[in-house]
Amino acid sequence: MSKEEESKSVRIPKEGELLGEVIQSLGYDRVKVRCEDNEIRICRIPGKFKKKEWLKEGDIVLVLPWYGMQEKTRGDLLHIYKRSELKELEKLNYLSRLKGES
Repeated sequence: MSKEEESKSVRIPKEGELLGEVIQSLGYDRVKVRCEDNEIRICRIPGKFKKKEWLKEGDIVLVLPWYGMQEKTRGDLLHIYKRSELKELEKLNYLSRLKGES
């Protein structure tokens, strides 16, 4: 399987999107996420994830930071990665960016 075929089966971060790890659930459809740029953002959970995808500490997510005055503190949750997707991200070397490795 080529990298192109693998990337079609898993959601790859696009320009402006960041990988992050959930560090705390805040309630009221919000979670605290440590992003790959070492910023901690409070992210909104959109309605499409409510009661369908349950988040817990340590989950890897895709975040779109807000642009403007709060881009370093706020964001929107775009995708919640499943275990199989994490294995593919690891193969493509995306998770090393989250862990702070080069």
